[in-house]
Amino acid sequence: MSELPRRFDDAEALVDEILQRLGNTLVVGLPLGLGKANQLINALFQRAQVNPKISLTICTALTLEKPSAKSDLEQRFIGPLSARLFDDYPALEYAKAMRSGALPSNITVREFFMQPGGWLGVPLAQQEYTSLNYTHALDTLLRWKVNLVLQLVAPGEQSADGQPTRYSLSCNPDISADLLERRRLGEMPLLSVGQVNHALPFMGGAADRPASDFDCILQSEQYEFPLFTPPHSPAATKHHAIGLRVASLIADGGTLQIGIGSIGDAIAHALRLRQQQPQRFHALLRTLETPDTLPSRHCEPFEQGLYGVTEMLVEGFLALIEAGVVKREVDGKLIHAGFFIGSPVLYEILERLPESTRNKIAMMPVSYTNSLYGDEQAKRAARPKARFINSAVMVTLTGSVVSDGLADAQVISGVGGQYNFVAQAFALPDARAIITLPATRTHKGKISSNICWQYPHTTIPRHLRDMVVTEYGVADLRDKSDAEVIDAMLSVSDAHFQQELMAQAKKAGKLPADYQLPVEYSRNTPEQLESSLAAVQQQGELPAFPLGSGMSAEEEDLAQALSVLKVQIGSKRALFSLFWRGVRVSASGRQRAALHRMGLAEAGGVRERVYRALLLATLPC
Repeated sequence: MSELPRRFDDAEALVDEILQRLGNTLVVGLPLGLGKANQLINALFQRAQVNPKISLTICTALTLEKPSAKSDLEQRFIGPLSARLFDDYPALEYAKAMRSGALPSNITVREFFMQPGGWLGVPLAQQEYTSLNYTHALDTLLRWKVNLVLQLVAPGEQSADGQPTRYSLSCNPDISADLLERRRLGEMPLLSVGQVNHALPFMGGAADRPASDFDCILQSEQYEFPLFTPPHSPAATKHHAIGLRVASLIADGGTLQIGIGSIGDAIAHALRLRQQQPQRFHALLRTLETPDTLPSRHCEPFEQGLYGVTEMLVEGFLALIEAGVVKREVDGKLIHAGFFIGSPVLYEILERLPESTRNKIAMMPVSYTNSLYGDEQAKRAARPKARFINSAVMVTLTGSVVSDGLADAQVISGVGGQYNFVAQAFALPDARAIITLPATRTHKGKISSNICWQYPHTTIPRHLRDMVVTEYGVADLRDKSDAEVIDAMLSVSDAHFQQELMAQAKKAGKLPADYQLPVEYSRNTPEQLESSLAAVQQQGELPAFPLGSGMSAEEEDLAQALSVLKVQIGSKRALFSLFWRGVRVSASGRQRAALHRMGLAEAGGVRERVYRALLLATLPC
């Protein structure tokens, strides 16, 4: 390896160099999510597309695509937002070819984690998906004989002649850091190529690499592009109820892992509320918890604070640093994280954090964050009272968790690190794995239970059942018998489905014939939950976007309205009810601003009048 990498300002010339060094058989390790060198992999793809002698295998995960609308109304919202946030993000050519079914026979794309829900019904993506725990991906890449890594990097310290002597893997040391270490030790021959992007923040930890880790660097203004920054989804009352309950399970001086999404945002908001306004936190929690469970919950502010060891660095962790919740250091660091991708809010907070604080965020390989192997004694000492929090799609009545796939084997996303964190929770003496999910979902106006009797697909088996939290309560499942687990799961399910679920369990002989669920759980309804929290919360206390959104105020209102409409599309009865409510609404100034953003300030034809009424029925006042 040379001391400094060879520099290129033209992707085609760099592709020539790669082919000259490696020949026509290329097995490319392309980092998960944001870390992809987009223009470079596009140039390589296009070269293989026109030259069938090149065998190109792309090994990756979380291929990012800008959102697309499924209706005219949705397009009115997404169109301008997408243009602002994503139009300058270079689309990945291999993704377009997979989606259209036009992938050449000499090109293969293997993914082990997909953009959630984005590849359902796409045959090529579903067929080439590889089911892996995140920590196993490195060994799989070795067996696949990866010989080329293409990584987006941030430049760091410069030599006297202005050339960087260090680069940061920034958002994605997750597997790359370990690959580069194997390479430096001579255990893995591969070509290491970086593409510079100045929009990436320079992050420390294992992400901070010497320039000698790279054979070639692509750097030119024409290859700079804005980062992929998806806006937040709105947090509903049910998400905040889950967040409040989870926040009360986290002990001071402990260790925290949380993920992306509305529930993760709500958990971070609740922890911040507990720290800054403990009396208000306790008042809100008191409306949710029963008198017998409340004494076992944590409502006090954090004195020692939390340490974060997380697969994904999300905005919530940064907000918790600012709020004084995440303040317990391990080896001089507040957080060790594997990768990040976030809304504009993530980069805004990173930018405003003092440099001394930002330097206490270390980006590490997932072999460090997701596992106890490797310096196990130190990791165990660093992770007391750990709470590993992840989301699920469904949980069975006996405690199996469904997170990544459907009954027909269609992949929603991937296992990722969920199993790894559950395993850690059982390996550490005082840790818990907390699975969160809303008790129900709505599709085409029909409500279904996310707590089901059984399901053909499982992500986490029932012998690793631990804690499950819905908006209706906390089900502590560890060490309990099947009947006790079923009783606990019924207590956190929606009242409309409790009798049916109970009957299925009794029919299978898993509950006594005379079992009855205590009457207080018949209050597990959305109406009761909304009423209970509405009666005690102060204005703005449980906001739809507790951490910010990356959108304008009008877009935030529209995102809430469209999230309500989306689940009703397909039900004529539900849509007519909303339409009838909307035609009787006199628009407020706030609603008029949102309608103007949608081009509906003055509704013209029948379709626009319908759109206007549906939005007025669902927009915040």
